[in-house]
Amino acid sequence: MQLTVPLAGPAGEPVDLWRTLMSHGVADLPPMRVDEAERTLTATLPLRGAKPRTVVIRSNKKGAGLDVLGPRLGARGQEQLLEVVRRVLNLDENLSGFYEVAAADPELAWAADGAGRMLRSPSMFEEVIKTICTTNCAWSATVRMTTALVEHLGEPSTGNHGRAFPQPAAMAEAGNAFYRDVVRAGYRGPYLRTIAAAVAAGELDLDRLLDPELADAEVAERLLALPGVGPYAAAHVMMLLGRYSSLVLDSWTRPKYARLVGKKKVADTTIIRRFRHYGPYAGLAFWLFLTRDWVPDPVVNIP
Repeated sequence: MQLTVPLAGPAGEPVDLWRTLMSHGVADLPPMRVDEAERTLTATLPLRGAKPRTVVIRSNKKGAGLDVLGPRLGARGQEQLLEVVRRVLNLDENLSGFYEVAAADPELAWAADGAGRMLRSPSMFEEVIKTICTTNCAWSATVRMTTALVEHLGEPSTGNHGRAFPQPAAMAEAGNAFYRDVVRAGYRGPYLRTIAAAVAAGELDLDRLLDPELADAEVAERLLALPGVGPYAAAHVMMLLGRYSSLVLDSWTRPKYARLVGKKKVADTTIIRRFRHYGPYAGLAFWLFLTRDWVPDPVVNIP
């Protein structure tokens, strides 16, 4: 069956679906898969009280079209699925303030056409676990770890078209040997299992991080208190939460920025000063500056 999600922000801002799907590398980790040739995202998404569903998301004339694999969903299931997809596409974040500043920046004015939405996971649990799997390792190791978690612990979707990201209880019940020998998570294994066990037991509520009443400093403090979450991981999760006051400065972003501005090396203070006028959107502006080339600019034919 097919469904459609209108593409517009809360203030009527434009939404560039493809740039959303290509917004960061974690978007291509299981149970999501980006197909650059077809410009689609295939994702297996959880539904409350029902088996997960696998969907293929692509642009159509009315917005984001969803090909829902498996039997037809009832009205309640459709409503739930659309709610999850809206979260994944981050459609409820108001970016009009960012676009107003970007439009006056010659190097970022292009972003005001609908760039800047960070693709999200269906749950904060998945967001945190995946981020820990990106720390201090090659990207191939991140892919290996998340793939193993999904393939061995994730619930199959209706019709067996894919597996969802594992629930906290499933990860908590897996033994240390699983994380050591199958996931090969290294030092991260005990961290992953500890967080999963705390969430499953109701001792840790990661969704509390979504509370807009919490200040950025408090959210950062709560993230840094989690096992396996350091400054980089906290900044990454905060960006996915729509909290962009801090820049993600790491071994990839620093040299990429220097290369783009034609320097061998640029001090962190200089980078921070460049985007300071974006205020709460500084980190987003920095990220878009770095990733513009992930989506080639359209070719304009001049007669």
